[in-house]
Amino acid sequence: LLGTLFVGALKAMAPLLVLFLVIAALSRSGKNLGSRFKFVISLYLGSTIIATIVATILSFAFPVTVTLTGDVTDMAATGSLEELVTKLLTGMVSNPVTAIAEGNYLCILFWGVVAGLVMRAVASETTLKVVDDVSSIVTRIIRIIISFAPFGILGLIYDAVSSNGMDIFYEYGALIAILVASMLIVILVTNPILGGLFMRRNPYPLQFKCLKESAVTAFFTRSSAANIPVNMSLCEKMGLDKDFYSVSIPLGATINMNGAAITITVMTLAAVH
Repeated sequence: LLGTLFVGALKAMAPLLVLFLVIAALSRSGKNLGSRFKFVISLYLGSTIIATIVATILSFAFPVTVTLTGDVTDMAATGSLEELVTKLLTGMVSNPVTAIAEGNYLCILFWGVVAGLVMRAVASETTLKVVDDVSSIVTRIIRIIISFAPFGILGLIYDAVSSNGMDIFYEYGALIAILVASMLIVILVTNPILGGLFMRRNPYPLQFKCLKESAVTAFFTRSSAANIPVNMSLCEKMGLDKDFYSVSIPLGATINMNGAAITITVMTLAAVH
């Protein structure tokens, strides 16, 4: 019950958090962020591709097989690339209320960007202040929820073990090892190399600071969106540009999917080995 309540609360508030953070940030941002965002998006996409490559190499080097339950022979194909792109684009411009209810972060991000840019041009100072206040309120609520993370994580682990027994650790131990190893290589090797190339200095002091204050929460909650307040607080402590990180962090929670890319790659290859 504790795990269910914790995850449910995070899923309920995270879409609202992304929406209002993006609107509030863009509505007050300057007009010189475009080139910086292009650079950040390139880093997000590049690191995700690298994470996928790392997971693929480890999966072939240490092949693991998982047994699928049920009949999968009748599963329909996902469709052509054109169909996938069409579905992605139509989903991005779907009803924003439905997107919030269903956690469609790409759609939420799209409408948040549109609303923020329009508000920057036409909104009054009072309206901007209201959006800022709502953003702060939702952020505070998420921080309160995250403060109960140890109890929620304990409940999730208890539920998994009580439902499946200790065999869950033996049966899927090798699979978990591949997942964790892939994530550690990305966190401790490839991402620091990527960061060091552009910062032109030792990336590990910053990397270890991020690991200490952000990565642990992100790993156990398994929610990039729910971890946004933690990352925002960390950026504030380091004195970064709020106009920039208040948009780049929600953006990264939506499109920078290193963990998801690793998990999908490893699980897919384990299913077909």
